[in-house]
Amino acid sequence: MTFPLYLDIGFAKLHPHPVFETLAYFVGFRFYLLTRSKGAMPASKAIWIIVAAILGAAAGSKLLYWLENPAETWTRWNDYAYMMGGKTIVGGLLGGLIAVEWAKKRVGVTRSTGDDMAVPLVVGIAIGRIGCFLAGLDDHTYGTPTGWPTAIDFGDGIPRHPTQLYEIVFLLLLGAGLSVLRRGARTGAWRLPDGALFQLFMAGYLLFRLAVDFVKPTPHPFAGLNNVQLACIAGLVYYAWLLRRCPAHASAAKESASPYAE
Repeated sequence: MTFPLYLDIGFAKLHPHPVFETLAYFVGFRFYLLTRSKGAMPASKAIWIIVAAILGAAAGSKLLYWLENPAETWTRWNDYAYMMGGKTIVGGLLGGLIAVEWAKKRVGVTRSTGDDMAVPLVVGIAIGRIGCFLAGLDDHTYGTPTGWPTAIDFGDGIPRHPTQLYEIVFLLLLGAGLSVLRRGARTGAWRLPDGALFQLFMAGYLLFRLAVDFVKPTPHPFAGLNNVQLACIAGLVYYAWLLRRCPAHASAAKESASPYAE
């Protein structure tokens, strides 16, 4: 296989990264529309939350990318190509989360809105990572040199960790687990507090990224950690606190479902 693997559609050859990134957004959103729970919030409130999610994700993905190499970002702050040339999924997820929670408070939405997004996000990220893999060295998401049997030469003669493929496999497993939990909750096999699926998705993905970024050739200037890993740790601390509250929330939900509850 030659990297990047351009997609030949007859009259043009397309770079795989923008193709699969676009496909990830389209398929992920369609999957959300097909699987979301009924009784959605009013459109007048939903639109503000969607806008907040988009803007927050865009800002978070750029901010975390700029922190990948603070010294270089400082010296190249007026280089448009550099400043706009990259983004991070972890930054997008955390930025979108912060913006959505802020927007929900502003428009008066108190219920969890993330459970319906968990599996569609898994699907979208996995599709996007296919494009990252096919882009090879152009995408800068490959791993460090290795002698593992999984190593792949992306075109420079150096066998490297295919971290994009590691992530796709992890996402398939995570998505399968979340789907089982979601199905069981809908059929009444067990109870899950609102927001638990999204919390599990975020905690699982952040934990994976914390681990896999040790085999990525990005700068690790923060006591042996990189910018993404620091963000993952902050997110994991937050979600550990949330998940500890799940049993209490589940008990409250069970009690409120009693026929004697007002």
